[in-house]
Amino acid sequence: MTLVYESSTLITEHCCSVTTNLTLLTWAGILCCLIWSGSAQQGGSDCIKANAKSCGECIQAGPNCGWCKKTDFLQEGEPTSARCDDLAALKSKGCPEQDIENPRGSKRVLEDREVTNRKIGAAEKLKPEAITQIQPQKLVLQLRVGEPQTFSLKFKRAEDYPIDLYYLMDLSYSMKDDLENVKSLGTALMREMEKITSDFRIGFGSFVEKTVMPYISTTPAKLRNPCTGDQNCTSPFSYKNVLSLTSEGNKFNELVGKQHISGNLDSPEGGFDAIMQVAVCGDQIGWRNVTRLLVFSTDAGFHFAGDGKLGGIVLPNDGKCHLENNMYTMSHYYDYPSIAHLVQKLSENNIQTIFAVTEEFQAVYKELKNLIPKSAVGTLSSNSSNVIQLIIDAYNSLSSEVILENSKLPKEVTISYKSYCKNGVNDTQEDGRKCSNISIGDEVRFEINVTANECPKKGQNETIKIKPLGFTEEVEIHLQFICDCLCQSEGEPNSPACHDGNGTFECGACRCNEGRIGRLCECSTDEVNSEDMDAYCRRENSTEICSNNGECICGQCVCKKRENTNEVYSGKYCECDNFNCDRSNGLICGGNGICKCRVCECFPNFTGSACDCSLDTTPCMAGNGQICNGRGTCECGTCNCTDPKFQGPTCEMCQTCLGVCAEHKDCVQCRAFEKGEKKETCSQECMHFNMTRVESRDKLPQPGQPDPLSHCKEKDVDDCWFYFTYSVNSNGEASVHVVETPECPSGPDIIPIVAGVVAGIVLIGLALLLIWKLLMIIHDRREFAKFEKEKMNAKWDTGENPIYKSAVTTVVNPKYEGK
Repeated sequence: MTLVYESSTLITEHCCSVTTNLTLLTWAGILCCLIWSGSAQQGGSDCIKANAKSCGECIQAGPNCGWCKKTDFLQEGEPTSARCDDLAALKSKGCPEQDIENPRGSKRVLEDREVTNRKIGAAEKLKPEAITQIQPQKLVLQLRVGEPQTFSLKFKRAEDYPIDLYYLMDLSYSMKDDLENVKSLGTALMREMEKITSDFRIGFGSFVEKTVMPYISTTPAKLRNPCTGDQNCTSPFSYKNVLSLTSEGNKFNELVGKQHISGNLDSPEGGFDAIMQVAVCGDQIGWRNVTRLLVFSTDAGFHFAGDGKLGGIVLPNDGKCHLENNMYTMSHYYDYPSIAHLVQKLSENNIQTIFAVTEEFQAVYKELKNLIPKSAVGTLSSNSSNVIQLIIDAYNSLSSEVILENSKLPKEVTISYKSYCKNGVNDTQEDGRKCSNISIGDEVRFEINVTANECPKKGQNETIKIKPLGFTEEVEIHLQFICDCLCQSEGEPNSPACHDGNGTFECGACRCNEGRIGRLCECSTDEVNSEDMDAYCRRENSTEICSNNGECICGQCVCKKRENTNEVYSGKYCECDNFNCDRSNGLICGGNGICKCRVCECFPNFTGSACDCSLDTTPCMAGNGQICNGRGTCECGTCNCTDPKFQGPTCEMCQTCLGVCAEHKDCVQCRAFEKGEKKETCSQECMHFNMTRVESRDKLPQPGQPDPLSHCKEKDVDDCWFYFTYSVNSNGEASVHVVETPECPSGPDIIPIVAGVVAGIVLIGLALLLIWKLLMIIHDRREFAKFEKEKMNAKWDTGENPIYKSAVTTVVNPKYEGK
């Protein structure tokens, strides 16, 4: 199959020239091309609809758009925007591949250190900054609009990774018994954490509440000792950094042991103020660039943004560090932070939060956990005796999940993730950002797509960062946008090719200076509506400007675009188009040619106004190798039979003609068996074929030989069947093969016939007798049943017999008085 196509505007309906031996394959090829061209049209339409005036605008229209910089590429009447089209369409229009501007995006890795492999207790002692858990670390992406760039990000949890843990405790009066257990927490927690890392540091801070009414009592006595009775409590405070992060567990025990309970009036505590200061005061707390854990321990709820109005505090929390002598000094000035503000600062500082709260407030803090990424909630016993196990469990839970987050994206850029986690678990969209159930030493991979949806207005480069939540390591990605073509940098300003320097000649076209228009910048904007210019856009003896198919710009017709971008007006006066040619089978030019200026230019082997006449004689070829069996001519792939008696695709049928078998029956009979109607004239009329006798029907020639062959079965004068074949070779010589022994029917066998008739009569008689007997039995049974029924229904009279007279006569004496 040969596909010939000239332009994307003609692809939809004229893309295939099919040279094949079967008409069916011809149409199959055309259908194939139409389907292909449909997809090509869809892809190219976005490029054309963009109406790009320059190469830069063109490549921003879509990833499949290209710009032809060939100087003589445009046809007469076509606008400059016609240089922008689908890549395949540009090639089909005749633009050489080397003249198509089609810059592609790319990626380049700048820093790619391998992830660290080491075991706990190893001899080497690496600094935290020397440990790598994410790869690559830095890369550059060159982005073209609509074309995603993909890179792979690898994450591996390093063994023996350093941990900083800061214990932030509520020291309101209700936590009195908890403080006693926490005083020995340092050394005990150190021993447990040594099983996870050899580099562990711990710190301690405490909080109560804002030091204004109505959160605390501001009477002088209550400010000195907020507790009642004989309790010795410390003055209320908002937040105090008791111990910066240290590797000395004994020091933790010593300083925490000196702490005293304080008190406040309301139940919710000011823990959010403390969390904010712990997050943003990195230098005072002593955070390193390692795993950062914040344990928040309380038995109460929390105040958040807006609650400060109760104390007359209306300024929003500024999210900055305000520690002086390890005390938060601005609690009376700034409101509590909002949850969103906390989430932002905890994420910026890579802090993972563990909420150790009592059973009563589990529900509240679990809801809070859902709002703070990389956080966990544990149930604290009434006296904090289980705090060590709670911290270990929470740390294992947090560290078993990795969640990627990216910095704020430019509005022109989108990003998507696909995760490849343990045990073949893959996810996309939001779930593509994370992997769960990761153990130390496990390696997971993420596939990240970055796509530019448009070019930045200022064209500046951007930088984004991707990092796992709770980790300090990150991937730095520099985004460079491809918004211009290389040929634009090679443009010639004030080029003579642009009407004496009225524009810049770049990428094969003129980009006009301000105030100039036209393909070659030959007109000023003041001349556009001049009637003198319109005269150059009218055909001779016509009043229509650009044939009503375009507009006159600078004395030249610029043809308008059709809704179907594959349909194009062209010509000096836009008088031509490629969609108003004759059609056949619903296709322009029958799908066998190209419509040029409303006239079909047919592909080879096709002719006619609609290219619907095939010059291929294959459909007319008969089985004997002759065109139309020698009885007609082949016109447009169809036989036109010259003998009116014959018809059919190859003039092979004749309704009024004798068949081959009937036509040659008498001659074969007289020559093979010396009988029949032509017995006397056989030598004169029946010598036009060569005859061969064969022993049986199996020896006759079978179908499949090159010469046309007819198998015949005919009756002779004796009612015997004889078999023969008739064929004509390419030289016109007839050959007959005949079975030498006819098949004659044998006479009837009388005895079996008579015996059969007699047996039939006897059997019929017996059958009739049996039927009669059966009917009689049925009749008798019915009569007997009737009798029995009448007998049962009979009623016998039991009265005296009217003719019976007794032998005794009784006479009564009339005179007897009974004495």
